[in-house]
This record gives sequence, structure tokens and C-alpha cells, in this order.
Amino acid sequence: MRQLRIALALLGATLFALAGTALPTASATGTADPAAKKLFSINDDRIKHPTGLVKSSKHQGTYWAVSSSGSTGRVFALDATGKVQAVFRFGANVSDVEALGIDRNGTLYIADIGDSKLSRAQIEIYTIPEPASLQDATNVKYHQYDFKYPDGPHDAEALLIEPQTSQLYVVTKSSKGAGTIYSAPPAPTRQGTNDLTKLASAPTGVITDGTFLPDGQRVVLRTSTDLATVAWGDNPNAIARATALPGEGGSIALGATDGTVVFGADGTSPGIYELAVPAKATTGTKTPGASATPKPASTTDNSSSDTSGKSHNLRWIIIGAALFALIITVFTFPPGRRERRDRQAENDRLTGQAPTHPAPPPAFLTANSRRPSARDGGCFTPAVTSGFRRRSRWPG
Repeated sequence: MRQLRIALALLGATLFALAGTALPTASATGTADPAAKKLFSINDDRIKHPTGLVKSSKHQGTYWAVSSSGSTGRVFALDATGKVQAVFRFGANVSDVEALGIDRNGTLYIADIGDSKLSRAQIEIYTIPEPASLQDATNVKYHQYDFKYPDGPHDAEALLIEPQTSQLYVVTKSSKGAGTIYSAPPAPTRQGTNDLTKLASAPTGVITDGTFLPDGQRVVLRTSTDLATVAWGDNPNAIARATALPGEGGSIALGATDGTVVFGADGTSPGIYELAVPAKATTGTKTPGASATPKPASTTDNSSSDTSGKSHNLRWIIIGAALFALIITVFTFPPGRRERRDRQAENDRLTGQAPTHPAPPPAFLTANSRRPSARDGGCFTPAVTSGFRRRSRWPG
């Protein structure tokens, strides 16, 4: 019996230890933000605050930039050191240029969408073809597209161009809560004003620029404090963020290599930095392809769900086994104490000593029993009673 109790106790302790290792432990899922790599500084008074930035599709190592300063439409070509290679003036009297985009055909989109006073009845987006040579040019031909919001004026600094369809989206900014995502018509016209359509709320943060990633399933937004990777869907949601940025800024573009973005940081000499696209820490994420109308994004898959469920069940099986072993162990201890008393009583009888813990005699023996004598070894011996007869519990 003693060996059995020891074995059960060891079993219970072992199962509890296994259950402890099977239980989930709190751990940080995020990792430290990687450091942004500075590519160059812009030492040109005409670009004190770059509000838009895109990578050239025709000229290796060249970035196009726009600045909010000035009322004349201008686009700057920057080389890999930040030097202005060429300036293209398209002559429009712009109000507040805040974003720049490029589509798969190499068309540049200059977004005159800023409206800090919320006083504009419409906003404009200008397009020019990316030039074949990097030489200064004036009176560049352009096309103008006018847009209006369905719910009144908004301030905006982000233009998104879906890479497969060239669908346009404008993301408004808000100092309270979140901005809003609006879509342009699939084929906007230059005759009259195009109506924007409200799609969904934008992720939290004061959004200052954004860009689609080449897969068309994710967007990287630049906010006043961080970069946010967003799963594109009916309810776009931020799935990863990078906060270790060198400063505030209003521009972001695809990087020179896959999986990277470049962004601007304001200052006396605005800096352009490169950083890996913020990625979700966990695996198994699936996102749908983007289209003119976003579709719901899926954030889990069946395999990870099944694995999680099996692990959960295993933990509870181990915990249940541990509790069962503990209960069995506890209930085997009282018989162990009685066994020790019996051994002590037997030892007292053999040595002729008085019982250390005499047990009371059964109730039916107290009336017809005699006192113990030395001959009995100190034990009670029941007296034989002639009047005792066992009764049957069955009738008859």
C-alpha cells in the first residue's frame, strides 16, 4: 500500500508538471522595429517638405517627388544622392499638392487634394506621362480630373493606385479618430466633376500618404507617427506597424527592392529612408486579391485553427488526468493512517504494553464483555452470550 501511494503521488506530480508545460505562456509576439536606413538627403530649397514620392518605372535609381510649396504644378526627378536631376512644370495653378502616384503604364498622378480649411468644393488630380529623358521641361501637357466628395469637403494627403487596375482611392486624414477611404469611378471623365464613393473607414492614425504593394492585396500607409501595413478588404485593417521612424513626414513609395518601402522625414534637409515592409508576426495569414471594390480580408486559415484546437484539447486531457491522480492520491492516505494504527496495536499486544490509541469496542459487545487481563495481552475479548441469535432479513 505504501508503495502504491508513493507511485500515485509521483504520477500526480509528473502530470502536473506536464500540464504546466502544455499550458500557454504569455510572450511578446512583436519584435523590435528594425532601424530605418537613410538613403539620402534633399538639399534643395524647392523641396522643403516632400509630400509625394514614387519610384520611376523608366529610370533606374530615380524617384519622382512633389512639394506642397508653390502654386505652380511641378514634379522633381531625384537621383540616388538626392540631387534634383530635372524639373517638369505642367503649368496648372494648383492649390495644395499632397500626393504623387504612378500606374503600371508609367503615368504620373499629381494629387491636389489638400484642404486644411475644408473650403474646397472639389479636388483635382493631374496626370502626365513619365518622360523618356531626364531634362528640364516646361508647359508639359497634362490631363485634369475633377472630383468631389459625397459628404462635403475633406482634407486628404494620400492617393492610392491599385497596381492591376489603376483604380484610384483617396484617403482622408483626421486628427480625431480615423479618416475615410473614397474610391474614384473606374473610368473617370475629364468632362465635368467625378463623384467619389465612400468605401470604409481607414485605420487609425493621421494618414499622410500611402502606396499599394505590388501584390495588390496590401497597402502601406504613412501616418504622423508610424508606418502601417494594411490588409485590403471591405474593412481595411492594420496588420503590422513600424514605429521606430526618424521623424514625421508626408511621403512614402515602393523601395528599390521587393519587400521594402522608402519614405520621407521632414527637416532642414529632408531625409529619404528605406525600411522593410512592416510584416505580421504570426503566420498563416491569407488576404484576397484587390479589385475596384475591396473584398473582405481573411486573417486565419483552417490548418492553424485545427492545430490550435488539438493543442487546446491535449492540454485539458493532461490537466484532467493530473487532477484525477491527485484525487486518488488524497483518498488513499486515510487507509494508510489506519494501517499504521493497526500495526501499532499489534506491536503493543505482542510486547504486553497498553494500547497507545485504544479503539472503542463495537456497540454490540459493550454490554456482555469482560475487562482485559494480562492473559489477553491487553486486548478486549468478546464474551459469548447465549441470548444472541442472528435474525434473517427475509420473511418466514
